[in-house]
Amino acid sequence: MVHNLSQQNSIFNNFLAEIRDEMIQRDSLRFRRNMERIAEIMGYELSKKLKYSSKEITTSLGQANMNTVDSQIVLATILRAGLPMHQGLLNYFDKADSAFVSAYRKHTSGDEFDVFVEYCAAPTIDQKVLVISDPMLATGTSMVMVYKALLKNGNPKQIHIVSAIATQEALGMIKKHFPENTEVWVGAIDEELTAQAYIVPGLGDAGDLAFGDKL
Repeated sequence: MVHNLSQQNSIFNNFLAEIRDEMIQRDSLRFRRNMERIAEIMGYELSKKLKYSSKEITTSLGQANMNTVDSQIVLATILRAGLPMHQGLLNYFDKADSAFVSAYRKHTSGDEFDVFVEYCAAPTIDQKVLVISDPMLATGTSMVMVYKALLKNGNPKQIHIVSAIATQEALGMIKKHFPENTEVWVGAIDEELTAQAYIVPGLGDAGDLAFGDKL
């Protein structure tokens, strides 16, 4: 199931517009904060899909029955571009465990490239709710490889993928390689993907915009 948050008007669209705006995105601090806020809103939305139970809470004046989250959550992100979104999710799911995976493209010739995963630091994800964040889903290849790397630590009960901008090609890749109950939360779905696998109009390189140009 794909949830496209920009299909409904909300303040979310302002944050999405700002990460796309080439003038505003020159401010890396604001870019990171907007990515964080986008993830916070997505975290709130996906929290509606989690398991809850009633608990009795003691106040200074009596007892209150409250429904609180029971799901055990692992927040995973793809280094380095995913860090601001990871922080946004962690702001809401503050009791969640965290997982970090490095994935990068290495161009071989022309428009051809391979994706490599070289580092994975993760707790057990077995029978837990796995939330993977990555700001851009271009081809979906990196997301699939990260998922396969995380599976070495168990089989999750439920998977949520959180991304600011995706393409139909990436969503097709996820549908092919992820379990049927996977839910995808995106800010927008852009139609064009260049031969070099860049999303158009997209926003550029999210990692560079958040943390500076790399060599």
